Amino acid sequence: MSQAENTKEQHELFKQDLEIRLLLEAIAQVYGYDFRGYNQAHVRRRILNRVNTLGLKSVSQLQHKLLHEEHFIEILLRDLSINVTEMFRDPGFYNSMRKEVVPVLRTYPYIKVWHAGCSTGEEVYSFAILLQEEGLLNRAQIYATDFNPVVLETARKGIYPVSRIKEYTQNYQASGGLCSFSDYYIARYDSVIMDQSLRKNIVFAEHNLVTDNVFAEVHIIICRNVLIYFNKELQNRVLKLFTESLVKGGFLGLGSKETIMFTDVADAYMVVDGNEKIYKKKILLGI
Repeated sequence: MSQAENTKEQHELFKQDLEIRLLLEAIAQVYGYDFRGYNQAHVRRRILNRVNTLGLKSVSQLQHKLLHEEHFIEILLRDLSINVTEMFRDPGFYNSMRKEVVPVLRTYPYIKVWHAGCSTGEEVYSFAILLQEEGLLNRAQIYATDFNPVVLETARKGIYPVSRIKEYTQNYQASGGLCSFSDYYIARYDSVIMDQSLRKNIVFAEHNLVTDNVFAEVHIIICRNVLIYFNKELQNRVLKLFTESLVKGGFLGLGSKETIMFTDVADAYMVVDGNEKIYKKKILLGI
């Protein structure tokens, strides 16, 4: 590539970055959803994919649709949401929860759990199944939150493609499941419906980790594979929010590629399982 071609390409990238920043500003100012602290590579990839899918020539054309076409924000929210999830994702996490956390939960008269950024709810039902098998679901209140009302409605319904059941069953068995996974759903045509008994202690609600404050005081927070999509500043903000929400001695479960090390709240926790990223808030150190 010649120097002139390289300069032209750099100029085009600069304009594209500027258009993306303006689009995110418009989403925040007009609709109140703030993606400005998200990982820029993630945001760029999702936005450019939508531009290409619609056959548009620029991000600015996408912004015009956002500002002038009703309900287009719903499409962009789906694009920018973090919706990669599955039942008993990373089975070792649930196995460790059974072994390291459940014995402590047994000593509590009641248990409050917050699934932050729950997306379509697969991991919420997974943890409800775990609590039921350990005899704790009846004294548990599970709050499942996400900023996206569309994915939250899917979570609330608990209806998932039957095509993924084989994978989910394998995850369940590897996680230390005590029964048959088929005990927890009813198959109908190409879908499965999660057992109603699992939902009785779950409250689904909208909550935006980026813009909202403490949701509730809880004993466990599970927020897996969400922080990796945030920049450092936003990660620290959300982790501080979690720390303020946890009771002393409460547990925090993150995704396999996430950690509290080198964050502003690192000193507030002790490690329960470093491999599975399960932490316990220290009792003698408050924030």
